[in-house]
Amino acid sequence: MNEVVDQGRVLVVSVQGALRAAGGRLYGGGGACAAASGKSRRRPPGGGRAAGCPDRLGSPGSYARPVATPAGSLPIAFLSDYGLADEFVGVVHGVILRLAPEARVIDVTHGVRRGDVRGGALALVRAVQYLPPGVALAVVDPGVGTGRRGVAVATAWGYFVGPDNGVLAPAVAMTGGAERAVSLEDPRFRLPADGVTFDGRDVFAPAAAVLASGRAAPADLGPEVPPASLTPMLLPLAEVAEGAVRGEVWWVDGFGNAQVNVTPDDLRAAGLKPGEAVLVDAAGSRREMLWASAYGEGRDGVVHVDSYGMVAVALPGGRADEAFGLMEGTVVTFGRAR
Repeated sequence: MNEVVDQGRVLVVSVQGALRAAGGRLYGGGGACAAASGKSRRRPPGGGRAAGCPDRLGSPGSYARPVATPAGSLPIAFLSDYGLADEFVGVVHGVILRLAPEARVIDVTHGVRRGDVRGGALALVRAVQYLPPGVALAVVDPGVGTGRRGVAVATAWGYFVGPDNGVLAPAVAMTGGAERAVSLEDPRFRLPADGVTFDGRDVFAPAAAVLASGRAAPADLGPEVPPASLTPMLLPLAEVAEGAVRGEVWWVDGFGNAQVNVTPDDLRAAGLKPGEAVLVDAAGSRREMLWASAYGEGRDGVVHVDSYGMVAVALPGGRADEAFGLMEGTVVTFGRAR
């Protein structure tokens, strides 16, 4: 497992590496139900105090009334690959609000490509540095209904809830590493259902809601698991050599701009300079592009530093992905122009 941090951007991340970076600290103690029995517990991130322990969540229409915390509910940032054609996003919202009616839900995106765990992980890590502390609910879950775990992970930022398939790992590392993790197994905090293919509704939404409202703490949701056992997300590093940098497209945004796993420092290390032409070799073709600071500085394609501080290829007035054959995973080499 490798972890490389470049100016605050985690390029290769794993929960194990994040745990080392956090000094191996664990989020001590249990939760609200244990506290009710007289045991001392830490308060969850955000200052909330849990109160009340339901026997179980029950069927829709019979939820126990949530108890608000003195500081109010933490916000819930929700990301998924559900899309908007079906009712899935609205149903998850509904479960959260029936359990925590005071909660604010931020829809980060539901346009992650279906089953694209890496794409979901990258979207979450891009977003989390701009989100208010609270609960991040990420559901990109091609293994739903199998033996993969559902987890809640406590960090200094707040809680991350979702499948243990790597989708949470980069954001957990970005926010300082896992302090504590639990497997979501307690039936009191699950909705009863005959099917096992909608854990976003039945498992993850209830967990996010009770954590946000302070109605439960991580220890109430299931057994603790070692943070080092959580599934990592390994992301490739760019290869820097004299006169060239080799990377790959991580993300194509809605405008067709292609973000590459290359930093501006990587380009500089290879002897490339802003304001000069760069030779871009990708998808079987080579072309010179200006290393520009803004889209409007070029016409036939530009290399620029995007809003997240990574190098991207763009086509002013058009789509770089379509014009240059770029997609996630496409190898891109930046070199010196002649």
